[in-house]
Amino acid sequence: MKEHVLKLRQWVAAHPRRSLAIGGALLIVVASITAITAYQLSTPKKIPTPAPVKVSRKPVPKYYSLLTGKQVDSEAALKQPVTGIMIENSPDARPQSGLKDAGVVYEAIAEGGITRFLALYQQEKPGLIGPVRSLRMYYVDWLAPYQASAAHIGGSAAALAEIRNGSYRDIDQFFNAPSYWRANDRAAPHNVYTSFEKLDALNTAKGYTQSEFRSFDRSDMPTTAEASATTIRIDFSSALYNTQYSYDANSKTYARSVGGADHNDREGGRITPSVVIAMHVDMATVMEDGYRGNIATTGSGKAEVFQDGKVIECTWRKNSRGEPLELIDTNGAAIKLIRGQTWIAAVPNGTGGASWE
Repeated sequence: MKEHVLKLRQWVAAHPRRSLAIGGALLIVVASITAITAYQLSTPKKIPTPAPVKVSRKPVPKYYSLLTGKQVDSEAALKQPVTGIMIENSPDARPQSGLKDAGVVYEAIAEGGITRFLALYQQEKPGLIGPVRSLRMYYVDWLAPYQASAAHIGGSAAALAEIRNGSYRDIDQFFNAPSYWRANDRAAPHNVYTSFEKLDALNTAKGYTQSEFRSFDRSDMPTTAEASATTIRIDFSSALYNTQYSYDANSKTYARSVGGADHNDREGGRITPSVVIAMHVDMATVMEDGYRGNIATTGSGKAEVFQDGKVIECTWRKNSRGEPLELIDTNGAAIKLIRGQTWIAAVPNGTGGASWE
């Protein structure tokens, strides 16, 4: 090693100019390498962007009420208990409370041509409902398929024998007086009221915490109908109880009138169902605890379905007390109803009728 160093020194001494040139070149090379290294260190490296990861999101589930077809906020809401409340319709009972919030309403004659309502509720829970009145046998037949609690004040002999036989959810005022009260601003018997604060507590106490049932098929798109029907008249008995519905294309609802006047809720707002059904029924007078009306609720008969400003002439069918009411078109298929409140009028054959234009 020393020998090599000595020879290098001797060569440099013998060639001074060439040594300077080589040394300068080496300095230039070292400086270039240093500069390049410094630049590479000072320049940020570009990190390749990873390809986007596709995340598959499950669609948010939607839930629709079996009673009205309207969207509800949770699956639990679908099984809430159904409560059917008997509501009076004599002139002294008007305006009623809570009718505009019912999901489905059955209207039929009780006695003397006076109609009465079976109002069914599930998700909607008005704070005041009434006046509450007594039960008839045919209303039991209509509420049975809904697994509904029956809120009423007594009833006809046949209706009470049936509703108290242990097969139903009977919440009669006779045995549950704290869940009802008498108002001071109306004369008896048109002054018994209740609320869902009280009825929900009563249902819970009795273990009536959910209802399982089948009802009408619902759809956002109504079944095609040919004839227009923007004004409907349903005659039950006399001018005091005959009804009229006027279609509003903006809301797709029917504004209800009774006895020649707007039918309003006492707490504000007109009654405006999305669907009106006229089902033509046989009605007779029978002797029970006095003369009572009797409506044939099973079997089949003529019906009209009014929705979306149109009419569908069809057939109603109910196979037994526990089976739901069905609406069948001319092809034998179930008619799909628009979502929303549905008003069903039991129109007596021979003395009543339905017309439209």
